[in-house]
Amino acid sequence: MIFNSILIFGCGNMGGAMLAGWLRDGAAPQTFTVVDPYLEAAPAGVELLREVPQDRRFDAVLLGVKPQMLDDVAPLLAPVLKADTILFSILAGVELASLAARFPGAGAVVRIMPNLAAAIGKSPIALFDEGLDDASRAGVTALMEALGTPEWLAAECEFDLVTALAGCGPGFVYRFIDALASGAAALGLDPAQAGRLAVATVEGAAQLAAASPHSPAELARRVASPGGSTQKGLDVLDEGGALAKLMLATLRASRDRNAEMAAAAR
Repeated sequence: MIFNSILIFGCGNMGGAMLAGWLRDGAAPQTFTVVDPYLEAAPAGVELLREVPQDRRFDAVLLGVKPQMLDDVAPLLAPVLKADTILFSILAGVELASLAARFPGAGAVVRIMPNLAAAIGKSPIALFDEGLDDASRAGVTALMEALGTPEWLAAECEFDLVTALAGCGPGFVYRFIDALASGAAALGLDPAQAGRLAVATVEGAAQLAAASPHSPAELARRVASPGGSTQKGLDVLDEGGALAKLMLATLRASRDRNAEMAAAAR
């Protein structure tokens, strides 16, 4: 399946990142129509509308509003969803059953959880669907490969945790980078220089982890010489399982909030 016409309904941070990623990968701007009452301008060649065009058909519709707006926008968007239209939803916590109930005319519904790295083709992308045949699923996979690494989930119940990991995870990484830089500044390094070094350190480490056949745990072991400075720092992170416990609590809080939003949307 090839997607020649895609309507993006709500082009905020995440929808905008996905659009940027597709354009960066070479998709024709004319493929996309954006409906957003607040967006000042769309990328060159992309049509920007303030209301849903009821007289048009689209191969896919990307629903990119805040989850709390679902009931407000559903009546506006539902008429454009036809039996040959796939609905993509990036609404955190909103389950397929809730989407299907509000958009019964859609041919298929696919939940997607990317993150902002979609803009540079580096996002993990969790996917789960109902109603796709093999050809359509292959087409969706190809479309999402322009944004990063698609991962089809075995069960929808995994979405809350995957959202916490892959969707919310960048926020946790940014906070870690900020803490790394702030710590170096507190110990005497120029704050601006500390910030640049922290970003470069995490960027290089992430790229190496992505390219390496070794696990992150093994890479950490290889960086640390016994009794050396890296090991002394790791000892602080590892004492009493401090870092592992902190990340477990962080992911649990995000996962549970996703579950709460799912319950509210039912």
